[in-house]
Amino acid sequence: MTAEQLKAETVTLLQDLGLKEYEARSFLTLTQLSTGTAKQISEASEVPRTRVYDAVRVLESKGLVEVQHSSPQQFRSVSIEEATAILRQQYDTRIDSLQSHLEALDPQPEGENNDRMQEVWALSGHDGIESRTHTLLEDANSEIVLLVVEEELLTEALYDRLHDAVDRGVDVIIGGQTDAIIAKLGTELPSVKVFETELDWLLGPTSNDEIAISRLLLVDRTTLLVSSFYPDADPDESHEQAVFANGLENGIVVLLRRIISSGRLPVVNPVR
Repeated sequence: MTAEQLKAETVTLLQDLGLKEYEARSFLTLTQLSTGTAKQISEASEVPRTRVYDAVRVLESKGLVEVQHSSPQQFRSVSIEEATAILRQQYDTRIDSLQSHLEALDPQPEGENNDRMQEVWALSGHDGIESRTHTLLEDANSEIVLLVVEEELLTEALYDRLHDAVDRGVDVIIGGQTDAIIAKLGTELPSVKVFETELDWLLGPTSNDEIAISRLLLVDRTTLLVSSFYPDADPDESHEQAVFANGLENGIVVLLRRIISSGRLPVVNPVR
């Protein structure tokens, strides 16, 4: 990534956190200067000089910029650590407010015939699927069965939630399709049951353009998450999809529960 690309991405991130474009560009410029006048900021950021004053005034009100009332006025940004702390607090505050507002609104009443025991939903996008996976792990009460096919899913966040589940007394059974995955699981989660699978016919792609399963998660024998992806797709083209099903008598849950059970082979001494 070039310096210009890095600057452009930084401006975009600042905009995502609530700053307008001129504010973001002015702030970024000040982080690279010890101090600067409106003229210097304008020349370095390509923000019109008349708009620099407006941008800096907003940045000052947010606690991101300090002003020295000299002639001409001098401006400087607070430290990067302080700025990120301020932006994080503002972002967290907005999220907390959003949550309280959503919870305060009365939900639509569910129909009397709404059978939540037979749910099947589709999810799209890696971040959303990862978030749902972590939520299911956090909500597990009795049992977690997780089969990991894609090694990149083995993150510290995943390990933390599995350790928390073990601490809560949840029975955790986790497996992998490859020796490398099984070895990592055995090392990171020595107290859980590790298994290898004989489900290659279900999980592995047989051609370069075929969709592959990336994870199978069964929680409390009633909630199922299955995600898939194109293994050979370019990173920018990869698009993870998932099916989320709920219900003890849900046909999809029953089927996958039996398939997972039939494909589990215990690993007595996983590689450490």
